Amino acid sequence: MKKIVAYATVAVLAATPLSAQRNFDDVEITAEEVAPGIAVLFGAGGNIGVSHGEDGTVLIDDQFAPLTAKIEAAVAELGAQPVGFVINTHWHGDHTGGNENLGEKGALIFAHHNVRTRLAEGREGERPVPPAPDAALPVVTYGQGVTMHLNGYRTDVMFLGGGHTDGDSIVYWHGANVVHMGDLYFKIPGFPFIDTSSGGNVIDAMNSLDAVIRMIDGETKVIPGHGPMSNKAELVAYRAMIGQAVDRVRDLRIGGNTLDQALAAKPLADFDRGEGFIDADGFVTAIYRSLDARD
Repeated sequence: MKKIVAYATVAVLAATPLSAQRNFDDVEITAEEVAPGIAVLFGAGGNIGVSHGEDGTVLIDDQFAPLTAKIEAAVAELGAQPVGFVINTHWHGDHTGGNENLGEKGALIFAHHNVRTRLAEGREGERPVPPAPDAALPVVTYGQGVTMHLNGYRTDVMFLGGGHTDGDSIVYWHGANVVHMGDLYFKIPGFPFIDTSSGGNVIDAMNSLDAVIRMIDGETKVIPGHGPMSNKAELVAYRAMIGQAVDRVRDLRIGGNTLDQALAAKPLADFDRGEGFIDADGFVTAIYRSLDARD
């Protein structure tokens, strides 16, 4: 099996048109086995989970449309059958861009109700997204989740309340003790991305993270939405960081500070997160808007 040699940790702004994104010709799809019959693929966009065995091949997310052939080749190198099922952890284009290609080949796509709705409707505004074609839309949708019994594992696909968007799912393989977090967990430089324009809310994100943390143990292998493999201890630290940031912004807001005043106060200046996709001001803004949405 091909082992991971590099991580594509530069997050492309989710759900933007492909014309605004990078050239994918030089992208290499690399694979890491995390349990028997379960692997993660790294490339450009969200990390892809793969469950494969005699019952078929399941992809968790499918990155961008131009990468489908490379993803299929990486799946074949695992010794897996062609993709029969796709689970979208949320609607952003760096996780659903391959839906149309795979759907046209007969893959059955699963996702939360809100994922299908957002893909079907698209988005207007500063970063418009056209409505997805029918072949890209999830065929099986759910509210709280669905359980699949494939390849020797009970696999729970769960909506825990969202947070990154209003349609986030996590996938937990019982027996293998592996969880795919989607973009509820970013293990890359910078701050978490809470897409408030897609129904995301940092309070929901914290609740979803808390639910996963209660579910897993110190041996669980955690697949983040972006970045290298992780574990419970790192996920707990990530959740604690978010909580600390929310407390600081909440205190400013309770004190009567407007969003602009909260940004000027630089409440996250001492957080050592490095430079990434979402900077401190972007996260403060998302927190402030999340708190506004709760009032």
